[in-house]
Amino acid sequence: MPRPVIAFAGATRVAQGDLPTVARAIKEFLAREDAHAPFVFDLETSQPVELDLRGNTTTVVARARAQQEAIDAAASAADEDDGPRGPGRPRLGVIGREVTLLKRHWDWLGEQPGGASAALRRLVDQARVTNAGRDRLRRAQDVAYRFASQMLGDQPDFEEATRALFAHDRDRFLLLSMPWPRDLRDHARDLAELAFSAARAIDA
Repeated sequence: MPRPVIAFAGATRVAQGDLPTVARAIKEFLAREDAHAPFVFDLETSQPVELDLRGNTTTVVARARAQQEAIDAAASAADEDDGPRGPGRPRLGVIGREVTLLKRHWDWLGEQPGGASAALRRLVDQARVTNAGRDRLRRAQDVAYRFASQMLGDQPDFEEATRALFAHDRDRFLLLSMPWPRDLRDHARDLAELAFSAARAIDA
């Protein structure tokens, strides 16, 4: 499935969906509204997405479609590289980086089956499984905060609401976010709910 995005013009949600759909909606919005180009965010990460809005609607949508295909191809390649590995040498695409360890660490790694690199990969994979719940919580909190800090940082009680988000205090977050502009507030709450759900799963 295409990676979805969401667009806001000021405090108003303009569109949500894949990039071509949102690009078309933005062009139509700008044709009838005197407004700056909306902010566009990746719906899963809250990272900003740049859209080239120059040209007519057909040109912009075609450009957005090519951009969507590139994003989806990169995501698919990352998922494939992250998949389970069989025995033997790792697939091409392994990244070499410097790791600084004490001598006793290198000595221990050197004694492990497959050598230091294989042992490190096993340790990382084991940690990823062990810490999956906490990693999911941290990512969800980061995604919610990334969006809120950019679009709602000047709203009343923003700092207190942020503290509630990271303290897993859902009721207080909902209370403090009540006065925020509706479209922005609702999206921030949707993102925060993923963090609160991840926190409940850890506590269960």
